[in-house]
Order: sequence, then structure tokens, then C-alpha cells
Amino acid sequence: MPSAAWSLQQSVFAALTADAALTALIGAGRIYDDVPQGSALPYIALGQVTARDWATGSEDGNEHILMVHVWSNAKGKKQAHEILGAVRNALHDRPLALTGHRLINLRHEFSQARRDPDGETIHGTARFRAVTEPT
Repeated sequence: MPSAAWSLQQSVFAALTADAALTALIGAGRIYDDVPQGSALPYIALGQVTARDWATGSEDGNEHILMVHVWSNAKGKKQAHEILGAVRNALHDRPLALTGHRLINLRHEFSQARRDPDGETIHGTARFRAVTEPT
């Protein structure tokens, strides 16, 4: 059985790549776990996942903090905010299917967009909190 964190990441990736509104904003094939060198902008990169024990006295469980990164070279932050909104719509409170685990909830915590230190790229981040339990 895969770890809960890996199963969650696979399901998040599948949900994002299947979302037509998100694909319309960034194009097909632009959601990555490992971004290929020289990838065209905009794109989404799955970021850090932190998993913590969330067990009760009688049930096993995990709490996950998942980061999703948006990269854009558009002028201003509008494109990044639109993509972040589509990411939120694709994931927030969605009933994702996990292998070997059950998703209790998946909630958007916050999003932000800022100019990268290179002065040209916009970097957006969205943070999600998920709770899982083994099946």
C-alpha cells in the first residue's frame, strides 16, 4: 500500500490534469511533480507535502499540508490569480479517491501571488490541508 502522502499527491495530480478550466488557462501537459528544464510558462508544480500523525485513541490517520506552485511570466498578477482560483476550484472539498486510504477532507487554506526575485516571473502558491485515514 502506498503512503498516504504519495496517494494524496497522485490523486491531486490526477484531479488537476483532468480539470478542463485549468487546462484552458495553462495548456495541456503543464502540471509537474518534477519540472523539466526550460518548461514554458505558465505551469503548475506540485510542491512540498508535510504529513503528520493525526491518529486518535482508536483510529489511525494523517494530516497533510500540500503546496501547489504556479509560475507565470504574464504582466501583473492576474494570470497567476486566475490559475490559483482554478486550482482551488479543482481541489477544495473535492472527494478525491486515494489508493489504500480514504480522504476525510481537503481544504484550501490560502493562496498568494508575488513577483519572483528575477523581477519578471510571478510565483503563486496555494496551500491545502488534507486529513486521511487508512482503508
